[in-house]
Amino acid sequence: VIYKLSQKHKRTKEMATLNRDKRTKWFPLESNPELLNTYIADLGFDTSMYRFIDVYSTESWALDMIAGPVVAVMMLYPLTVQQEKNRKEEEKSGNQNSIDYSEVFFVKQRIGNACGTIGIIHALANLPEGLRAVALREGSWIHNFLDECPTALDPIAKAEILENDPKNELEAMHDKATLNSSAQTSRGSKDDRLDNHFISLVHVNGGLFELDGRKNGPIRHGDTNEMSLLKDACKVVEKFMARDPGELRFTILALVPVEC
Repeated sequence: VIYKLSQKHKRTKEMATLNRDKRTKWFPLESNPELLNTYIADLGFDTSMYRFIDVYSTESWALDMIAGPVVAVMMLYPLTVQQEKNRKEEEKSGNQNSIDYSEVFFVKQRIGNACGTIGIIHALANLPEGLRAVALREGSWIHNFLDECPTALDPIAKAEILENDPKNELEAMHDKATLNSSAQTSRGSKDDRLDNHFISLVHVNGGLFELDGRKNGPIRHGDTNEMSLLKDACKVVEKFMARDPGELRFTILALVPVEC
C-alpha cells in the first residue's frame, strides 16, 4: 500500500487534550516546519545545526532524499475511533509499564492544545547526548527546563514544573508561535474542538520510542539506530495510517542536519 501525506498544501492542527476541564488551554500549533523552526530557536535550540522539514511520503525513494542522520520525527495524526480504540487497548495491555524507561525523557501533557509543544520537548530532550550538549543554548528555556527535570523524574512531576513556570515563558513562546506569519491557517479559538494530535518518535539507546503525552509512558517499537531512525519511525507511522486507510490527515516532520 502506498501512503501519501497531506501537509504539502494544507496544514492541520493538533487536538485539544482530554484534560480540557482540568487545566488551562493554549492555542493549537500548526504542523508547519518554518513555524516550528522559529519556535525551537526561541526555546533555545540552534537551528543552524538542525531544522525540521516536511516528509512527504513514507516510501523509500522519498526518505532516501532526506539528509541524515535524522535525530527526531514528529507526526500529527487524526484522533479517529480506530486510533482511540488502539490507544485504549495499549493501556489495558500494560505494555507501557513493562520496561524501565528511566533513560527516555517523558513528560505528561496536561495543558489543552499543548501536544505540539510537548512533542517538541520530547524531541529535543531525547537528542543524542553530544548534539544536545552543543545545540541547546545555555540559559535558554529548554536548557533550564531540562536541567530542572532529570530524565528519570516522574512524568507528572515534570508536568508540574512545566505548568508552574512563574514567568509563563513557555506559554508566551507557544502563543507567539501560533501567530507566526508563516501559518497557513487561523489559530482559531482555544475552545475549538480539534481532533488531531502530535507525537514524537525518537532513538534512545538502540530503541525506537513513541512519545505521546496523553499516554502513561513511552512505547517501544523495536530497535533502531541513528541512521535508520527515519525509516523505522515511518514504519510506525504506516501502522497508524493502516488503521484509517481512508484518512489523509497525517503529517510527518523530521529534525535533520542543515546542509552547508
